[in-house]
Amino acid sequence: MIDRLEALARISASAVRTRSETVPLAEAAGRTLSEPILAKLTQPASNMSAMDGYAVRDADFVQGKTLKLVGEAPAGHPYKGSLGQNECVRIFTGSVVPDGADRVVMQENVSREGDAVTLTEPKSPSLHIRRAGIDFAKGDELIAVGTRLTPRHLSIIAAANHGSVDVYRRPKVAVLSNGDELRSPGSVLSEGQIIASNGYSLCALINAWGGEAIDLGAAPDDRAEIARRIESAGEVDLYVPIGGASVGDHDHMKPVFQSLGFEEVFSKIAIKPGKPTWLFKKGNTRVLGLPGNPASALVCAHIFLKPLVQTMIGAELSEGWMNVALAEDISANGQRETFMRGHLAYDEDGRQIVVPAGNQDSSLLSPFIHADVLIHRPSADPAKSSGDKVSCLRLD
Repeated sequence: MIDRLEALARISASAVRTRSETVPLAEAAGRTLSEPILAKLTQPASNMSAMDGYAVRDADFVQGKTLKLVGEAPAGHPYKGSLGQNECVRIFTGSVVPDGADRVVMQENVSREGDAVTLTEPKSPSLHIRRAGIDFAKGDELIAVGTRLTPRHLSIIAAANHGSVDVYRRPKVAVLSNGDELRSPGSVLSEGQIIASNGYSLCALINAWGGEAIDLGAAPDDRAEIARRIESAGEVDLYVPIGGASVGDHDHMKPVFQSLGFEEVFSKIAIKPGKPTWLFKKGNTRVLGLPGNPASALVCAHIFLKPLVQTMIGAELSEGWMNVALAEDISANGQRETFMRGHLAYDEDGRQIVVPAGNQDSSLLSPFIHADVLIHRPSADPAKSSGDKVSCLRLD
């Protein structure tokens, strides 16, 4: 049995990066860059007006002076000539500033009669011009490799003149539950039967973390059927079997994967909940087995599955650790490192606190309704009092 940090190190060392592929920009949100985004052009390419008004020479700006209007520059249609002495050009926000002009006067600060434009206000400190390249220049690295693209990234990628991006392929992750007692939601249950609930959350988390989840359903306690489900998934990058990993007569997951040629990387972790978490490998395919208890499976997914998926797609690891004051006393921890479910709140003075869930039983899902953090308890951690700081791992 190994500790959590050793397990994470082996998971990271074992992870196989997926290959790169090119996708249209419209499909890039949520994907992870395999190549940096370099600007293909300068933005803005020319000096641009920041206001609706009149382009003038700064040397001609004298309050009360009248300038001759010699043309107009709508956005997308630059004025072709060069501005001469005592001349001005009608200009609009986003228009190219004409040659010879080095100031834009807001339209509210002039009076106009035909082609005569009189400067009615004192000179402003602002030139109201956006200089060429103020946003970025051609060749600038705008977004680094390993960045998970969000909607806010897409505009700058488009502005940099990229219609497609190079990203890591989403790893195919097959989730397989196991147990004669498991039934689908909506079933009429007989005594001893329960609903197979783990797969729904895990598949949603895998997709949110950048993978492509494949739900293989719940296999009965039959090795041939478990093997059939595994092989039916086709070419996958990662299997996530749930349950069936202890040493009982009806725990078949590990033996089936071993019979299919997978080798053990580790088989147990000194953690609570989640001791039965295990890792096998074969070629470029990995198996991360999670405990069957619902809470244990979800806790271990956040601690171990998330960094594995992120490593496979070349993403920067986003663990989300924080130190928060306890809202209440908690007793001393045992010899196994422990993660407790809890939720963030604020005390009467507006300080952030963490409230442990009332019941930490590993079979209970209801504490996850409000949980947004996992409270970390090191091995043999002494009792803590209300107000003491504890380390917490944010949930998604």
